[in-house]
Amino acid sequence: MEHRILKMKNAKIREDGGRRYLEGYFAVFNEPYQVFDGWVETVERGAFARYLSTGEDTKVLWNHDSNIVLGSTANGTAVLREDETGLWGSVEINEQDQEALNAYARVGRGDVNGCSFGFDIARQEEWWDEDGVYRTKITEVDPLYEVSPCTFPAYKATSISARNKQHLAEAREKYKQAQEKRREDWRTSMRKRLKGE
Repeated sequence: MEHRILKMKNAKIREDGGRRYLEGYFAVFNEPYQVFDGWVETVERGAFARYLSTGEDTKVLWNHDSNIVLGSTANGTAVLREDETGLWGSVEINEQDQEALNAYARVGRGDVNGCSFGFDIARQEEWWDEDGVYRTKITEVDPLYEVSPCTFPAYKATSISARNKQHLAEAREKYKQAQEKRREDWRTSMRKRLKGE
């Protein structure tokens, strides 16, 4: 499972008919973020659509903690949908759950405005730009395990250390493999040119 951590767009709380909700965008389309130095990624519009149409359950967690479940799409306490901006979500706050009430208060006061989502990549595009930056575009997510309001909103060197070390090691290995493939493609191209092919 992969995670992406970013600032939650339009994070807000609201009350309606005596019920409280936490809402905002858990992913914004075509907004570049730096996985780490030399690797920039975007999420393409439509990346979540197929999975969301299956009706499979996605949890809303607090800081990726599976012990603090704020809501679930399967039982209707959470709603996730795509629009032209990104992956929007709303979770109804459980008034009997102190952790959920704490989450509501933290977002409401503006102490927490980050979000993250846990997922597997079903399809993506990748390339190197003219500046030597490795770029990936996630075109399909399957499955979307969870979304989380979280403490650290940006993918910076200071917050990337909060990622699971295994996930970080896997990302670095993937980046290393992409660099090696690029070098091998260049070598092959040069051999062909030298042979006049």
